[in-house]
Amino acid sequence: MGELFQESEFTDAFQELDEPHVDGWEFFTESHGLKIYRKLNQTSGLYQYKVYGTLTEIDAETCSQVYMDLDYRKTWDSYVYELYEKEVSGKKLIYWSVKFPKPMSYRDYVYKRELRTFEKDGKDVYVILAQSIQDKENFSEKWMTIRVEDYHQTVAFTNDPSGGVQVFMQYYDDPKGMIPTWLVNWASKTAVPAFLDQMKSSCQKYPDYLKTKNK
Repeated sequence: MGELFQESEFTDAFQELDEPHVDGWEFFTESHGLKIYRKLNQTSGLYQYKVYGTLTEIDAETCSQVYMDLDYRKTWDSYVYELYEKEVSGKKLIYWSVKFPKPMSYRDYVYKRELRTFEKDGKDVYVILAQSIQDKENFSEKWMTIRVEDYHQTVAFTNDPSGGVQVFMQYYDDPKGMIPTWLVNWASKTAVPAFLDQMKSSCQKYPDYLKTKNK
């Protein structure tokens, strides 16, 4: 399978764990021990976000497994309407349909995703990159669903010396449609830390899920 991302994209991500790159970014808020920065996209009027912090009582390897396990995500993410992986020209791509509150239309995504593991200072670092692509031939657009064409997410996990998991996340999503930019920005403020809270809870429950699945 050909490379989905460049090596430099992964190394840039895990370096953020120890050396946050926030020049040109605005400190936005702090939630549950996570510091959130934002930067305005002048074209869309929407913000992209960077998140730094530590999630306690879980480990980095489990976080990476939970993030990559699409079947498990269907059990804990109530916004998932449809989610699956499909191989196209030797590369695995993901289709993700998301429930939006009525009267808004659902959104769907087609994106590439890759996990790589690095060793840094004797610790494993797990870096996951995801980025939308355009492929209407293999993933046809659906009625009453808006295709999101500008989405990217970077996540890096490593075990924190004091316990728990050190996390870096960068996120941007343009849901398009008639949603006011202020509403999207307001929703993102709560959605980003809420997602990491969900991740923590799901990581804690993952061993039990695997036991049930493998019975």
